[in-house]
Amino acid sequence: MNFGSRVVDVEEFYQQCDPEKENLCLYGFPSEQWEVNLPAEEVPPELPEPALGINFARDGMQEKDWLSLVAVHSDAWLLSVAFYFGARFGFDKADRKRLFNMINDLPTIFEVVTGAAKKQTKEKSLVSNHSSNKSKSNSKGRESQAKFSKASQPKDEEEGLDEEDEEEHGETLCGACGENYASDEFWICCDICEKWFHGKCVKITPARAEHIKQYKCPTCSSGNKRARP
Repeated sequence: MNFGSRVVDVEEFYQQCDPEKENLCLYGFPSEQWEVNLPAEEVPPELPEPALGINFARDGMQEKDWLSLVAVHSDAWLLSVAFYFGARFGFDKADRKRLFNMINDLPTIFEVVTGAAKKQTKEKSLVSNHSSNKSKSNSKGRESQAKFSKASQPKDEEEGLDEEDEEEHGETLCGACGENYASDEFWICCDICEKWFHGKCVKITPARAEHIKQYKCPTCSSGNKRARP
């Protein structure tokens, strides 16, 4: 479990959340330390309060489900604390947007606990590895690379790259459905006939394309069509 970028001993946390105790809360601190404790006594509290009574449901749920539930409430609490300080420091609209973007660049506690963060990191890595796309004029002896458009480029570069892609591949037709190239769709090129296909038309996803060293379209795979000279 990850809390405030700190690896937490799940077993220790589990033991501290004894259902026989009173309402307990999970607190995180700027020092990246964490603490299971009773709620603050001040009314109103100095900071937004985390979820009360996280210990009560511990023994009535599967451990994984209980940890996921605590993680969701912890994410909500961290967001409320962040925007509480934003209000205290007089953040304007632009400051709040920048704060949210900084938060959104990091995985949530729920994503870390459930393993979704690792999956997203792996998918981003696959997209990054395909940022240099294959053109129609490449030699047939090279390794097959999947055609990525928006999915492989940072947001601030998308508009210019879309125009270049449309200009370069505007008349490219899908070898399966016959429709024109579109920069917002995943495409893949056959290494044998060098025709381009929508990934959805040939049932190839970006993740699957990562593991294909040489892609053959359905026609070339069946042996009914010879490779182009």
